[in-house]
Amino acid sequence: MTATSSVDSETGPSSKHEERKVLAGTLVGTTIEWYDFFIFAQLTGTLLSPLFLTPLQQSNPGAAQILSFALIGISFLFRPLGAVIAGHLGDKLGRKAMLVFTLVMMGAATALIGVLPTYSQIGVLAPILLITLRVIQGFSAGGEWGGAALMAVEHAPMSKRGIFGAYPQIGVPIGMILATGLLFFLNSGMSKEDFAAWGWRVPFLLSIVLIVVGYLIRRAVAESPVFQEMAARKAESRAPLGELIRHHKTPVLYSTMIFIANNAAGYLLIAFFISYATRSLQMPVPQVLLATTLASFGWLIFTLVGGWLSDRIGRVKTFLAGYAIIFAWMIPMFALIDSKDVLLYGLALFVLTIGLGLSYGPMSAMYAEMFPANVRYSGISIGYAFGAILGGAFAASIAEWLLQTTKWTGSIGIYIMILCVISSIGVVLAKETKGKLLGVSRH
Repeated sequence: MTATSSVDSETGPSSKHEERKVLAGTLVGTTIEWYDFFIFAQLTGTLLSPLFLTPLQQSNPGAAQILSFALIGISFLFRPLGAVIAGHLGDKLGRKAMLVFTLVMMGAATALIGVLPTYSQIGVLAPILLITLRVIQGFSAGGEWGGAALMAVEHAPMSKRGIFGAYPQIGVPIGMILATGLLFFLNSGMSKEDFAAWGWRVPFLLSIVLIVVGYLIRRAVAESPVFQEMAARKAESRAPLGELIRHHKTPVLYSTMIFIANNAAGYLLIAFFISYATRSLQMPVPQVLLATTLASFGWLIFTLVGGWLSDRIGRVKTFLAGYAIIFAWMIPMFALIDSKDVLLYGLALFVLTIGLGLSYGPMSAMYAEMFPANVRYSGISIGYAFGAILGGAFAASIAEWLLQTTKWTGSIGIYIMILCVISSIGVVLAKETKGKLLGVSRH
């Protein structure tokens, strides 16, 4: 018979102080990682194409826009590699070491983008260097989420895994609020010419300060109690990745399916809507950035609600509620956006964040509960990475292509609706995980 591990209890961290350190450590690092990621994604939609793809921008602006959005997707292709390596090492060496490593790597790549020469200065070498740094960002992001999610969930009391696991999740909307808010102030406080000449570099360079703060906070967080228990019993697999591939392919598939729709819809919010509103609808950039920033607070709030709700009604019901909202809102949302009214634009995005939050908040807890301890970091990181590739990697490019091909924004809505059905199927197949044991089994 399998006995309950000491970590599967209602005690949680040893003190409120330790609890705050855990939650702060997972939140701050994820926030910084995604601030870095979103700064690039949002500038891709408004500025980086003419700076780094200058000849194509001049000859075929539509193709340049699709290709610039594809630069977002390129980094996603390297997330599985980051997930494999960081997941393998995280299952062998610990969650904490990987969290610090991925944070520093992401920060270094982001800061270097801030000093890159443009196409007008070094020609074709400029986009090559940009792509290289995007690859490093993608590699880092692939390993970051799994470690942060497990540090939060594996420290949590059993009945609070959903809300604990929502803390690294809200790093995504907070990172977006910081990125979009900073771009709003820069666009409002300087001329378009100054912003295009040098102002765009400021958000990338500010990442250096954030990385130092995040590093110090994460260094102070204790190792996950589940990993400590594994180490004490020497229960870890000699090759966690090999065991994952041999024995746990099904939960990897389900975790991939579950994330697709959330990530695709999220990247419309992150990258596509800003570009569409300012370029195609000719709405003012500062107003669009401000509306997007305010709407992102909804994503933050409803992600926490999603984690909390999943502790009460279960992960599956919470996920399905979120995807039902996204599905039902797609066509009305684009109708509001196409009105060119900034208030209706903000309302459209805010309602979308309700569904995004409910289908994102429970993810850390559900994914952790789908895998045994010795392959958990590898399993959730790889499932998350493949879900991101099939979901958000090229969502903005696909949306732009659909728009140029059909001339109807509803086609983008139908695309997301199809993904919602796929993700909902994955949720149902995975079945309810609330209450499953996380610790190392004793036979």
